[in-house]
Amino acid sequence: MKAFLILEDGHVFTGTSIGSAREVISEIVFNTSMTGYLEVMTDPSYAGQAVCMTYPLIGNYGICYDDQESTRPWIDAFIVRELSRVPSNFRSVDTIQHFLTKHDIPGIAGIDTRALTKILREKGTMNGMITVDENYDLNAILPKLKVYTTGKVVEKVTCREKEILPGNGPKVALMDFGAKRNIARSLNKRGCQVTIYPALTPAEEILGDHPDGIMLSNGPGDPKECTSIIKEVKKLYDSDVPIFAICLGHQLMALATGGDTYKMKYGHRGGNHPVKDLTTGRVYISSQNHGYVVDAKDLEEKNIAHPAFVNVNDGTNEGMAYVGKNIFTVQFHPEACPGPQDSSYLFDRFMDMMGGNK
Repeated sequence: MKAFLILEDGHVFTGTSIGSAREVISEIVFNTSMTGYLEVMTDPSYAGQAVCMTYPLIGNYGICYDDQESTRPWIDAFIVRELSRVPSNFRSVDTIQHFLTKHDIPGIAGIDTRALTKILREKGTMNGMITVDENYDLNAILPKLKVYTTGKVVEKVTCREKEILPGNGPKVALMDFGAKRNIARSLNKRGCQVTIYPALTPAEEILGDHPDGIMLSNGPGDPKECTSIIKEVKKLYDSDVPIFAICLGHQLMALATGGDTYKMKYGHRGGNHPVKDLTTGRVYISSQNHGYVVDAKDLEEKNIAHPAFVNVNDGTNEGMAYVGKNIFTVQFHPEACPGPQDSSYLFDRFMDMMGGNK
């Protein structure tokens, strides 16, 4: 069955329908990872977005459900150059096409993903529609694309109730703004007792449980949409509890303390982004997935926080260290999945902040 990807600038790509045949409007983004497509599809940070994989062959090692980063996929749609229809891997239990169909996620294969990526890089991230309707009306579709927004997606992806992962070490409160599984797993395997809280949990409840440390997770959407959460993050900042924040959590902490964020032209999404530790001068290759970035200027001028990491490619902020506080935040993903594990040592730094395994 034919499928069409229509961009808000009027570009139309024609390919083959994969997964569900339903019509979808979404923000179109690209990911440069060569592997890890299942982790990408199940990363809650992609809620409200359709993902184009730049690597030309996707699906050759199939689907292994143990590799999911949440209980279900969150992408709106999946865009690939060539879909491997016969996977070959001893861990594979499913195919991408069946996985997409089962979860009612549409997709398109057989388009020039390199050309699509170049458009998004030159013009910036834009909205698009995937449809199988060969009689589509471009004049009716384009106005719909221009008004689409992802909205408040954190509330959509967060857990519904508190969950405890037992451990004999420090007690960590993990705020689930759309947390990937490997964040809790990385803490748990270091001995931490991890309590996962829904995104809208009041700070008073979290602090009332007397955690040794607080983790602010990754998540989807514009951080400035999270107005009520930002107020609670400020209360957590005002406490003396050590805090480690990743991605959206990093942005929310900056907003809670008087900083600013802005939308990037096309964001960082992939497993090959170099970041420099400004303390040691060492460069790490990192896994990233974000379309917004912290403007560190105000926080630095007010001596609230100082840049701790910087992106080597474009100079954007990749982390902050907060003055007089046991708080550090990073834009990239030290838990990886998918991606290099170069920066997993940051979890050990967090353990040290909490006093290690007591």
